[in-house]
Amino acid sequence: MGFITTKDMFAKALKSDYAVGAFNVNNMEIIQAIVEAAKAEQAPFILQVSAGARKYAKPIYLVKLVEAAMEDSGLDIVLHLDHGDDFDICKKCVDDGFTSVMIDGSKHSFEENIKITKQVVEYAHSKGVVVEAELGKLAGIEDAVSVDARDATFTHPDEAAEFVAKTGVDSLAISIGTSHGAYKFKGEPWLDFERLQQISALLPNTPLVLHGASTVLPAFVDMCNKYGGNIPGSRGVPEEMIRTASKYGVCKVNIDTDLRLAMTAEIRKIFVEDPAEFDPRKYLGPARDEIQKMVQHKIRNVLGASNRL
Repeated sequence: MGFITTKDMFAKALKSDYAVGAFNVNNMEIIQAIVEAAKAEQAPFILQVSAGARKYAKPIYLVKLVEAAMEDSGLDIVLHLDHGDDFDICKKCVDDGFTSVMIDGSKHSFEENIKITKQVVEYAHSKGVVVEAELGKLAGIEDAVSVDARDATFTHPDEAAEFVAKTGVDSLAISIGTSHGAYKFKGEPWLDFERLQQISALLPNTPLVLHGASTVLPAFVDMCNKYGGNIPGSRGVPEEMIRTASKYGVCKVNIDTDLRLAMTAEIRKIFVEDPAEFDPRKYLGPARDEIQKMVQHKIRNVLGASNRL
């Protein structure tokens, strides 16, 4: 029992056409729900921490909560930095005990992205930590984007191969049409599977990562709206698209929005149905249960990762 890297779990996923869920965590209830779901499903999983989570909860609290989850569950856990934007934040997380870090240099030029990523790789590898990088831009991607715009923002297969060769990165987050948040598509959902297959063919031994992969489950959106929310017209990545992506080298699927929706929907429901309730345990507990059910659904029916330990 301890902190582990993604190396072995991704190697198994590559050979077996399933994906590992990487779930963003912000507090105790979310961590507990994800870990209990993974334990129940006997599935590999990743707990990841964003810059926003670090600011909200403080890194030391998150690390200690994950350590408690390991001790309580008896499971090995990957602790991953999500979207580290420079070398310093990646170094800090490596030094704090994270076993996996992401350096997101996608906002820079191709050459500068290589330079920053290589610097992180050299330091992280010296400490036994694995590195994820990103090539391509996710923000604002919609199915109605023109072909020229797609070529400008989606990951180029040849560049992906060059990038991995020059940086030595362990896994690569690519852009094929997903985006962050609850509004991923303006019209019909669309992912560039042809591009994904090209990248996978050029990088058969490199685990690929799909960011912005929440399905934005309609049941939770409807419940939020029913109990006073205002989330109209939200669209996520259909579950069958995630399953298809796992057949072409996608080993890690990032999920955050679905966690937020599950938690918020249940809390809104309780506040409306029992407005006198003010005990946090009485609404955070049920919200935790809903997250666990949703994560188990993802592991079993979307990622295909159940019983993979």
